[in-house]
Amino acid sequence: MNNTNHAVIVSADLRSYFQDEVQQVLETQSVVVAKTTCVYVVNLLTAFVHASKLFEDNGEGRHMKPLALHYADALNAESLAERCIALRKLGDIALFVSGLFADSLDRKIVDIDYYIAMGGSAYGHVHDLACSRARNSENQQVFGELAENFSKLVDVLGEVSEHSNLRSNSDLLRLYDIWVKTGGARAFNKLQRLGLTPSSNYNNRVTH
Repeated sequence: MNNTNHAVIVSADLRSYFQDEVQQVLETQSVVVAKTTCVYVVNLLTAFVHASKLFEDNGEGRHMKPLALHYADALNAESLAERCIALRKLGDIALFVSGLFADSLDRKIVDIDYYIAMGGSAYGHVHDLACSRARNSENQQVFGELAENFSKLVDVLGEVSEHSNLRSNSDLLRLYDIWVKTGGARAFNKLQRLGLTPSSNYNNRVTH
């Protein structure tokens, strides 16, 4: 196992880093999922270390959109395709946050059980919609496994977080929030030292 003593991960190597970590933790925890599901989780981790995937601009600054609002987006979607996109994003955010930053949820009104319930349900709905639309069986399998094994995958990502030393930085999401709201050099430099490289374009849209 690649147990690093620091959280510095070169962005160009993120996918291969997470690929090794996720695969080894799946084996260690005896969690069995298809290769395509493993690839989905690795891609999720690789994408979500960039703030743009977690935070949205509401016109007054960037913030993390509550899961309930993602669910409302799904309910109000004008097409099945848009509903799938909203539900998939809900599931992705719930898995990423509850897996890597479970400690930060202890200080919030909603806890990790809420994230697990919402995320697993969202992936389950995506699976059902994929089946109803006769999508290919590979996509159906991925979202079916994500729904069925959601809590197990939370534990898998939790161990990945520990190995990469992200858990010792339980306020990383808060650090993101500070940077996207203020554009401050101190927060930006901390993120860079953690190997995370948010785009310099984000803070140009922040309202101070």
